[in-house]
Amino acid sequence: MRRRLVTALVSASFCALGLAPADPPLPARLADTGGGSQLITAEAPDAGSTTGTLTWWDLRHGRWTAAGTAPARFGSGGLVEGSEREQGTSTTPAGLYDLPFGFGIEAAPAGTRVKYRPVKESSWWCQDNDSRAYNRWTDPLPADCRASESEHLVAYRTQYAHALVIGFNYRHPVRGRGAGIFLHVNGKAATAGCVSVPPDAMAEILRWAAPSRHPHIAIGTAGGATALVRR
Repeated sequence: MRRRLVTALVSASFCALGLAPADPPLPARLADTGGGSQLITAEAPDAGSTTGTLTWWDLRHGRWTAAGTAPARFGSGGLVEGSEREQGTSTTPAGLYDLPFGFGIEAAPAGTRVKYRPVKESSWWCQDNDSRAYNRWTDPLPADCRASESEHLVAYRTQYAHALVIGFNYRHPVRGRGAGIFLHVNGKAATAGCVSVPPDAMAEILRWAAPSRHPHIAIGTAGGATALVRR
Protein backbone atom coordinates (compact mmCIF):
# COMPACT_ATOMS: atom_id res chain seq x y z
CA MET A 1 0.00 0.00 0.00
CA ARG A 2 2.80 2.40 0.94
CA ARG A 3 4.60 1.76 -2.42
CA ARG A 4 1.39 2.54 -4.33
CA LEU A 5 0.90 5.74 -2.32
CA VAL A 6 4.44 6.93 -3.10
CA THR A 7 3.96 6.17 -6.80
CA ALA A 8 0.68 8.05 -6.84
CA LEU A 9 2.24 11.05 -5.10
CA VAL A 10 5.14 11.15 -7.55
CA SER A 11 2.74 10.96 -10.51
CA ALA A 12 0.60 13.70 -8.99
CA SER A 13 3.68 15.89 -8.53
CA PHE A 14 4.60 15.51 -12.20
CA CYS A 15 1.07 16.43 -13.22
CA ALA A 16 1.03 19.44 -10.90
CA LEU A 17 4.21 20.69 -12.55
CA GLY A 18 2.81 20.08 -16.03
CA LEU A 19 5.36 17.31 -16.64
CA ALA A 20 5.03 13.68 -17.64
CA PRO A 21 7.38 10.91 -16.52
CA ALA A 22 10.04 10.32 -19.18
CA ASP A 23 9.60 7.25 -21.39
CA PRO A 24 12.24 4.55 -20.96
CA PRO A 25 14.93 4.65 -23.67
CA LEU A 26 13.97 2.85 -26.88
CA PRO A 27 16.02 -0.34 -26.30
CA ALA A 28 14.36 -0.81 -22.90
CA ARG A 29 10.98 -0.95 -24.67
CA LEU A 30 11.99 -3.65 -27.16
CA ALA A 31 10.99 -7.27 -26.65
CA ASP A 32 14.50 -8.44 -27.61
CA THR A 33 17.82 -6.62 -27.97
CA GLY A 34 19.97 -9.63 -28.86
CA GLY A 35 21.31 -10.32 -25.39
CA GLY A 36 24.37 -8.06 -25.65
CA SER A 37 25.21 -4.67 -24.19
CA GLN A 38 25.39 -2.75 -27.49
CA LEU A 39 22.48 -2.11 -29.84
CA ILE A 40 21.83 -0.06 -32.97
CA THR A 41 18.26 1.04 -33.63
CA ALA A 42 17.25 2.13 -37.13
CA GLU A 43 13.77 3.64 -37.01
CA ALA A 44 11.64 5.00 -39.85
CA PRO A 45 8.36 6.88 -39.28
CA ASP A 46 6.35 4.27 -41.20
CA ALA A 47 6.76 1.37 -43.62
CA GLY A 48 6.66 3.63 -46.68
CA SER A 49 9.46 5.88 -45.47
CA THR A 50 12.93 5.98 -46.98
CA THR A 51 14.49 8.09 -44.20
CA GLY A 52 14.63 7.93 -40.43
CA THR A 53 17.02 7.91 -37.48
CA LEU A 54 19.80 5.55 -36.49
CA THR A 55 21.02 5.50 -32.88
CA TRP A 56 23.71 3.38 -31.28
CA TRP A 57 23.30 2.50 -27.61
CA ASP A 58 25.30 1.14 -24.69
CA LEU A 59 23.90 -0.84 -21.78
CA ARG A 60 25.76 0.11 -18.62
CA HIS A 61 24.73 -0.55 -15.04
CA GLY A 62 21.36 -1.77 -16.22
CA ARG A 63 20.47 1.32 -18.25
CA TRP A 64 20.58 1.98 -21.99
CA THR A 65 22.18 5.28 -23.00
CA ALA A 66 22.65 6.70 -26.49
CA ALA A 67 26.27 6.80 -27.66
CA GLY A 68 25.45 8.56 -30.94
CA THR A 69 22.77 9.26 -33.49
CA ALA A 70 22.58 10.07 -37.20
CA PRO A 71 20.03 10.50 -39.99
CA ALA A 72 19.46 7.21 -41.79
CA ARG A 73 18.26 6.11 -45.20
CA PHE A 74 16.34 2.95 -46.04
CA GLY A 75 15.33 1.09 -49.18
CA SER A 76 13.52 2.93 -51.94
CA GLY A 77 10.67 0.44 -51.47
CA GLY A 78 10.34 1.25 -47.77
CA LEU A 79 10.42 -1.38 -45.02
CA VAL A 80 8.88 -4.84 -44.78
CA GLU A 81 8.93 -7.61 -42.18
CA GLY A 82 12.14 -9.54 -42.77
CA SER A 83 10.42 -12.93 -42.92
CA GLU A 84 8.16 -11.67 -45.71
CA ARG A 85 10.77 -9.87 -47.80
CA GLU A 86 11.30 -10.75 -51.46
CA GLN A 87 14.57 -10.23 -53.33
CA GLY A 88 14.62 -7.39 -55.83
CA THR A 89 11.98 -5.26 -54.08
CA SER A 90 14.43 -2.65 -52.72
CA THR A 91 12.83 -3.01 -49.29
CA THR A 92 14.70 -2.88 -46.00
CA PRO A 93 14.02 -5.93 -43.79
CA ALA A 94 12.57 -5.06 -40.38
CA GLY A 95 13.76 -7.20 -37.50
CA LEU A 96 16.64 -7.85 -35.12
CA TYR A 97 19.95 -8.96 -36.61
CA ASP A 98 23.55 -9.56 -35.61
CA LEU A 99 26.49 -7.89 -37.34
CA PRO A 100 28.80 -10.65 -38.62
CA PHE A 101 31.72 -8.48 -39.79
CA GLY A 102 32.79 -5.17 -41.24
CA PHE A 103 34.36 -4.44 -44.60
CA GLY A 104 35.43 -1.55 -46.74
CA ILE A 105 37.30 -0.16 -49.69
CA GLU A 106 39.07 2.17 -47.29
CA ALA A 107 41.12 0.98 -44.33
CA ALA A 108 39.27 0.36 -41.08
CA PRO A 109 38.98 3.50 -38.92
CA ALA A 110 41.54 3.64 -36.12
CA GLY A 111 40.19 1.79 -33.11
CA THR A 112 37.99 -0.65 -35.05
CA ARG A 113 37.65 -3.93 -33.14
CA VAL A 114 35.21 -5.91 -35.27
CA LYS A 115 36.54 -8.31 -37.88
CA TYR A 116 37.14 -6.12 -40.95
CA ARG A 117 37.70 -7.35 -44.49
CA PRO A 118 39.44 -5.10 -47.03
CA VAL A 119 37.62 -4.90 -50.38
CA LYS A 120 39.80 -5.88 -53.33
CA GLU A 121 39.20 -5.92 -57.06
CA SER A 122 38.33 -9.61 -56.73
CA SER A 123 35.78 -9.14 -53.91
CA TRP A 124 32.10 -9.86 -54.60
CA TRP A 125 28.85 -10.44 -52.72
CA CYS A 126 27.02 -13.34 -54.35
CA GLN A 127 23.28 -12.76 -54.82
CA ASP A 128 22.67 -15.56 -57.31
CA ASN A 129 19.85 -17.76 -55.99
CA ASP A 130 21.27 -20.76 -57.84
CA SER A 131 24.73 -20.51 -56.30
CA ARG A 132 26.07 -22.37 -53.28
CA ALA A 133 27.62 -19.04 -52.27
CA TYR A 134 24.25 -17.23 -52.10
CA ASN A 135 24.36 -14.28 -49.70
CA ARG A 136 28.06 -14.64 -49.03
CA TRP A 137 31.24 -12.63 -49.51
CA THR A 138 33.28 -14.35 -52.21
CA ASP A 139 36.84 -13.67 -53.30
CA PRO A 140 37.04 -14.40 -56.17
CA LEU A 141 33.59 -14.94 -57.67
CA PRO A 142 32.92 -18.70 -57.86
CA ALA A 143 32.03 -20.35 -61.15
CA ASP A 144 28.45 -21.07 -60.09
CA CYS A 145 27.70 -17.44 -59.14
CA ARG A 146 26.76 -15.17 -62.03
CA ALA A 147 28.33 -11.70 -61.98
CA SER A 148 25.08 -10.28 -63.35
CA GLU A 149 23.35 -11.52 -60.18
CA SER A 150 25.97 -10.27 -57.75
CA GLU A 151 27.60 -7.09 -56.42
CA HIS A 152 31.16 -6.25 -57.37
CA LEU A 153 31.95 -4.52 -54.10
CA VAL A 154 34.76 -2.32 -55.37
CA ALA A 155 32.35 -0.69 -57.82
CA TYR A 156 30.57 1.08 -54.93
CA ARG A 157 33.43 3.28 -53.83
CA THR A 158 31.30 5.74 -51.88
CA GLN A 159 28.80 3.39 -50.25
CA TYR A 160 31.29 0.67 -49.36
CA ALA A 161 34.07 2.93 -48.17
CA HIS A 162 33.11 1.49 -44.78
CA ALA A 163 30.32 -0.98 -43.98
CA LEU A 164 28.96 -3.60 -41.60
CA VAL A 165 27.19 -6.76 -42.75
CA ILE A 166 23.66 -7.01 -41.35
CA GLY A 167 22.89 -10.64 -40.57
CA PHE A 168 19.60 -10.72 -42.47
CA ASN A 169 19.03 -14.11 -44.19
CA TYR A 170 22.66 -14.88 -43.44
CA ARG A 171 23.06 -17.88 -41.12
CA HIS A 172 20.62 -20.11 -43.01
CA PRO A 173 19.88 -18.32 -46.30
CA VAL A 174 16.45 -18.70 -47.86
CA ARG A 175 16.68 -18.34 -51.64
CA GLY A 176 14.65 -15.47 -52.98
CA ARG A 177 14.43 -13.61 -49.67
CA GLY A 178 17.35 -11.33 -50.33
CA ALA A 179 21.09 -10.97 -50.09
CA GLY A 180 23.66 -8.30 -49.37
CA ILE A 181 21.95 -6.20 -46.69
CA PHE A 182 24.48 -3.87 -45.09
CA LEU A 183 24.85 -0.80 -42.92
CA HIS A 184 26.97 1.46 -45.14
CA VAL A 185 27.80 5.02 -46.15
CA ASN A 186 25.16 7.12 -47.89
CA GLY A 187 25.01 7.15 -51.66
CA LYS A 188 23.03 9.72 -53.64
CA ALA A 189 19.55 8.70 -52.44
CA ALA A 190 17.58 5.84 -50.87
CA THR A 191 19.19 2.39 -50.87
CA ALA A 192 18.36 -0.88 -52.61
CA GLY A 193 17.40 -2.35 -49.21
CA CYS A 194 20.34 -1.55 -46.97
CA VAL A 195 20.53 1.03 -44.19
CA SER A 196 22.89 3.94 -44.81
CA VAL A 197 24.29 6.84 -42.79
CA PRO A 198 26.71 9.73 -43.37
CA PRO A 199 30.40 8.76 -43.62
CA ASP A 200 31.43 10.21 -40.26
CA ALA A 201 28.67 8.27 -38.50
CA MET A 202 29.68 5.01 -40.22
CA ALA A 203 33.29 5.45 -39.11
CA GLU A 204 32.18 6.21 -35.56
CA ILE A 205 29.99 3.11 -35.42
CA LEU A 206 32.91 0.94 -36.51
CA ARG A 207 35.05 2.42 -33.75
CA TRP A 208 32.26 1.95 -31.22
CA ALA A 209 31.24 -1.66 -31.95
CA ALA A 210 32.87 -4.17 -29.60
CA PRO A 211 32.54 -7.88 -30.49
CA SER A 212 32.76 -8.85 -26.81
CA ARG A 213 29.57 -6.87 -26.20
CA HIS A 214 27.63 -8.67 -28.98
CA PRO A 215 26.18 -5.71 -30.88
CA HIS A 216 22.95 -6.14 -32.86
CA ILE A 217 20.81 -3.91 -35.04
CA ALA A 218 17.04 -3.53 -34.66
CA ILE A 219 15.33 -2.17 -37.77
CA GLY A 220 11.72 -1.04 -37.82
CA THR A 221 9.17 1.74 -37.72
CA ALA A 222 7.56 3.99 -35.14
CA GLY A 223 4.26 2.13 -35.46
CA GLY A 224 2.32 -0.44 -37.43
CA ALA A 225 3.17 -4.03 -38.34
CA THR A 226 6.90 -3.32 -38.61
CA ALA A 227 7.14 -1.29 -35.38
CA LEU A 228 10.26 -1.61 -33.28
CA VAL A 229 8.10 -1.57 -30.16
CA ARG A 230 5.34 -4.16 -30.50
CA ARG A 231 2.21 -3.53 -28.43
